[in-house]
Amino acid sequence: MSSEQTQQRAPALVFIFVTLLIDVTGLGIIIPVMPKLLSSLTGRPIEEVADLGGWLMFAFAAMQFVCSPILGSLSDRFGRRPILLASLFGFGLDYIFQAFAPSIAWLFLGRLIAGGMGASFTTAQAYIADVSTPEKRAQNFGIVGAAFGLGFIIGPVAGGLLGHFGPRVPFLAAATLALLNWLYGYFILPESLDLKHRRPFEWKRANPIGSLAHINRYPMIGGLIAAVVGTYLAAHAVQSTWTYYTMLKFSWTEQIVGYSLGVVGILVSIVQAGLIRVAQRTIGSNKSIYVGMACSTIGLVLFAFASRSWMMFAFLVPYCLGGLAGPTLQSLISNQVPANEQGELQGALTSLISITSIVGPPMMTNLFTHFTTSGPSLYFPGAPFLLGAAIMLVSLGFAAHALRKLGHPAPADPAPA
Repeated sequence: MSSEQTQQRAPALVFIFVTLLIDVTGLGIIIPVMPKLLSSLTGRPIEEVADLGGWLMFAFAAMQFVCSPILGSLSDRFGRRPILLASLFGFGLDYIFQAFAPSIAWLFLGRLIAGGMGASFTTAQAYIADVSTPEKRAQNFGIVGAAFGLGFIIGPVAGGLLGHFGPRVPFLAAATLALLNWLYGYFILPESLDLKHRRPFEWKRANPIGSLAHINRYPMIGGLIAAVVGTYLAAHAVQSTWTYYTMLKFSWTEQIVGYSLGVVGILVSIVQAGLIRVAQRTIGSNKSIYVGMACSTIGLVLFAFASRSWMMFAFLVPYCLGGLAGPTLQSLISNQVPANEQGELQGALTSLISITSIVGPPMMTNLFTHFTTSGPSLYFPGAPFLLGAAIMLVSLGFAAHALRKLGHPAPADPAPA
């Protein structure tokens, strides 16, 4: 990396952090009001619309699965900046579309459009890889998590408050933020991929199957990718059912849901912006992965059996410590791939993560609905959390196997207390 690139690296990371922060804040604003919006559009109680919420996430993820490799490859060809700006502008228009959706069908159409334009995280991660040295990538990938965390402090709390004025108002606020984000990026965000590191666009590599097949050229990272995929799938136990679970079991309002997600944001920001650096220095990459995945597993089990409202807040601590694993896994994967294929790699990863969002939300929300509505022999709203914990343990096994292959031997006890 040249001295000029070195001088530009820190400002570029600040720019991408602010871009992601505004983007995540926009996403977080709509979460607390989604159950009430679905309930108002269908006339059904909250526990009976959880499955619809899962299918909405499915629609978003399915389009993201198809489009992310295309956008990732386009960013390898034309640079990160234009793809990121197009995505942000599309998100802004789509939030306006969803704010005025008159029916469930129109809401589904809005989610499909949003999924097709959802390149912001894919391109941002390729951007971070462009401006990071190999030894700093785990730390810099933590910026994504820090932006996610801070955005989830601001977004859901604001969404819960704005929900007082109606379930559609937060969508308009999200549209405003997305368009401001686009405007900010248009004037401030520099390009990160220089011309010599770009590659021709190829349709055979710019589709989900071709993109995923291409990463088979790097067999050493297969287990790490499996661990990332499993981690994201397990996380849908929380992402897909948190609002429905807490409203049903503890009678939380939109405001309390917003506050709880704000606490998630604070904890994730602490882990990703600060604690991950300490962990990298003190226990190293492999132990950071093991500790993080073990903490996520413990947190999921605790959520499943929580009996008091305050416990959900307390159990967020071990669950959010799981954030130690993600950036480290992603750094190890990124370090195995050349600069001119980072966009394709991130597109392929996003496609795989989109698969978890295709499978995860319907699986978790339908499991929740099954164990909370009339019919099942066992009433157990926490069932999705136990399934998530089991998936996380399997992912931990994949990570341990992959790290041994990469020369990062696993400790004797891969899940330290």
